[in-house]
Amino acid sequence: MDRLTNTVRPYAWGSPTALPTLLGEEPTGEPQAEMWIGAHPGAPSRTPRGPLDAVIAAAPETELGPGVAARFGPRLPFLLKLLAAEEPLSLQVHPDLDRAREGYAAEEEAGVPVDAPERTYRDASDKPELICALTPFEGLCGFREPLDAARLLEGLGVEALEPYVELLRGHPAPDALREALTAILQGGSGVLAPVVEEASAAAGRLGGEWAYLAGIARHHPGDPGVIAAALLHHVRLLPGEALFLGAGVPHAYLHGLGVEIMANSDNVLRCGLTSKHVDVPELLRVVRFEPTPPAVQRPSAGREGAREYAAATDAFRLDLHTVAPGGGPYDLTSRTAQVLLCTQGSVRVGAGAGDVEILGPGRSVYVPAGEHTTVTGDGDVFRATVPVV
Repeated sequence: MDRLTNTVRPYAWGSPTALPTLLGEEPTGEPQAEMWIGAHPGAPSRTPRGPLDAVIAAAPETELGPGVAARFGPRLPFLLKLLAAEEPLSLQVHPDLDRAREGYAAEEEAGVPVDAPERTYRDASDKPELICALTPFEGLCGFREPLDAARLLEGLGVEALEPYVELLRGHPAPDALREALTAILQGGSGVLAPVVEEASAAAGRLGGEWAYLAGIARHHPGDPGVIAAALLHHVRLLPGEALFLGAGVPHAYLHGLGVEIMANSDNVLRCGLTSKHVDVPELLRVVRFEPTPPAVQRPSAGREGAREYAAATDAFRLDLHTVAPGGGPYDLTSRTAQVLLCTQGSVRVGAGAGDVEILGPGRSVYVPAGEHTTVTGDGDVFRATVPVV
């Protein structure tokens, strides 16, 4: 077992207080958006044995388990994060595995540097992800029914939005959503900025179900993504609730603190609410143009106090273990590598022959495959691992 030292990413949308409060540290005054916990080469966790990606690459079958090493190669297939959003993240979508492989190969052949701002595919992997709320959490996820989106836009009372309302009402659902999103994205910020400003002001006056659009516009004035956001469901998660996001589903996180787990990939196609590269043709190829009600998860009860979150992927699994005083020890032994993250209280993790770590909020350990692992104490522990293969 290795205690992990993790990198915090200071993205501009991050909260200056949420992560320091969880960690019991003084805020620096700067945004602290994401703590990366895992073996992503961009910011691998550090262990007493060296960077975690190098530790795994040196002995993948021992560290990951033979099945995981055979399926994913010499790398941890997931990345765990603590995510603290003070402002909206970009409106985005992730490719499926086939499109990621095709897109990555095409950009490699074209000689686009992997770190170039205009690069779309930075690896050949898909990127399913799951977010579990630690505080009340807001986001956007999946397309509304076109008629519902039309009603929402029409209710703003902005004449310039009528063409989008007509597109949403004039075709079957997939075509309506495709044509409306295409028109919004191809309109361009210069042309649409006055429309966005008028729509944002109307949303602020109306409040209610339109209020979230005004909130987004305060951080991204004039951005066409504000209009695109009206096509998506506005989702509120309570602490402990989660949302799984598969390939092709447009989404954005707006505000809150959560535990996020994803496939170990950087492939993001952005639709708006960003100053970064937006590849509209590729985006329209990847997006699933179908109404998708957000499947908010209330975790199912598992053994020994565990709550299990469903994720339609073989890259990761996430469980939440509530450890009670006087209970246990709870057996968390896994045939595959795992990362344990404490988010509340204090827990004692034992692994192997006498290896023990005490974890408080925001602290984590990595445990190689097959190590006998137990936890006791009083607190909450998220366990990230790989489904048995």
